[in-house]
Amino acid sequence: MTQVTTSPNVDTAEAFTRHFTQLRKEIGKIVVGQDDIIEQLLISLFSRGHCILVGVPGLAKTLLIRTLAQSLNLSFNRIQFTPDLMPGDITGTEIIEEDPSTRKKVFKFIRGPLFANIILADEINRTPPKTQAALLESMQEYHVTAGGVQHDLKMPFFVLATQNPIEQEGTYPLPEAQLDRFMFNLWLDYPAFQEELDIVSQTTTSRDVTVENVLDSRQIIDYQHLVREVPVPDSVLEYAVRLVTRTRPNTADAPDFVNKYMSWGAGPRASQYLIIGGKARALAHGRFNVTEEDIRSLAIPVLRHRIVNNYAAEADGLNSVALISQLLDHSE
Repeated sequence: MTQVTTSPNVDTAEAFTRHFTQLRKEIGKIVVGQDDIIEQLLISLFSRGHCILVGVPGLAKTLLIRTLAQSLNLSFNRIQFTPDLMPGDITGTEIIEEDPSTRKKVFKFIRGPLFANIILADEINRTPPKTQAALLESMQEYHVTAGGVQHDLKMPFFVLATQNPIEQEGTYPLPEAQLDRFMFNLWLDYPAFQEELDIVSQTTTSRDVTVENVLDSRQIIDYQHLVREVPVPDSVLEYAVRLVTRTRPNTADAPDFVNKYMSWGAGPRASQYLIIGGKARALAHGRFNVTEEDIRSLAIPVLRHRIVNNYAAEADGLNSVALISQLLDHSE
């Protein structure tokens, strides 16, 4: 039985597909390769999610995010997270100033760098938990509070946090409960040989490339609403939820290898992100309904940071990606 949902306007859906393809093309002018990462970043944006990017230095994480902001005509701020960074340094702080008319001293809120459409939280694991929590609260609530006054953030609001998988000394890894706030966990790999040739060739000359604006903030918000109108068949909805419930050890649906190798599974937020991400992916590929293939293609970035392997998995050389791949094979 298929879930009864009103299909999105065909012309608007086709415009979304066209703009999505154009965005990938504009970003590709600057960023060589990383096609899957670019697609997943855009899916996350149109799903109103946030991403955490993991990769060694020099893989163009900052360049990718800045180029994304340029192609979307959105404001962009990069925040370098350090051990001495305080919550007020990113959200803003209140100062005392004199009112020129009354000569009385009043509090004035000075907005921090968080008040932009796209935020690059660079090396988020290098700042203490208190500052991490201030960012994560803003991601969830879309506002900050200072002196009892709520200050709304700019919409759309998209956070991309980066982590360096090496040099872990003196870091504060995000707990699983906080990692769960991120829609995708994306790992940037080294470029292929030909891609690296292109990168070196393009970046060692006086090449000047202009990135065209494709969308503005109003259009992005409209497309975020459009994504939620995409219908999902009941069978696909059940597939996504079953995939997530099978990650939970010692439950009725858990396969034997999950009971053996996993300590914790993913929560309901994973199911929600699989479905909303599947909707955005379907539209991006010119379809008006979600398929199981959409769910499978997003399973690794959605689940990678939501499952916890145990010592048996480490002893047998199995990481979270290997277990998710095994789970996908089991769900066929």
